[in-house]
Amino acid sequence: MDIAFTDYLRFLFALLFVLGLIGGLALVGKRFGVGNRGPTVRGQAKRLAIVETMALDAKRRLVLVRRDGAEHLILLGASGELVLESAIAAAADAVEKPALQAVPFTR
Repeated sequence: MDIAFTDYLRFLFALLFVLGLIGGLALVGKRFGVGNRGPTVRGQAKRLAIVETMALDAKRRLVLVRRDGAEHLILLGASGELVLESAIAAAADAVEKPALQAVPFTR
C-alpha cells in the first residue's frame, strides 16, 4: 500500500483549511464578544482597570485595581482574597520616566 505524494498534499491542504476555519471562527468570536470574561463598556470611559499585578509566590498575587479614580490593593491567594489597602488616590503618572539623554557614539 503505497501513499502517493498527492495524498500527502491533500492531507496538508485539508489540515491548513481546518486550522484556518478554527482561526477565523476565533477572530469572529473575539470580535462579537463570545467567551468574554465579563461585561465591557463600549464608547465610554472604562471605570474599572487592573493597573498592576505582581506574583509573590506560586499561590499568592498582589493586584492593584483602579475604580472611579481610586485604587485598591488586593491580595489574591488560594485561601481567599484580602483587601490590603483601599481608596488610594490614583496618580496619573506616579513614577516619572527619566528623560532620554543623547550619548555620543565613539569607536
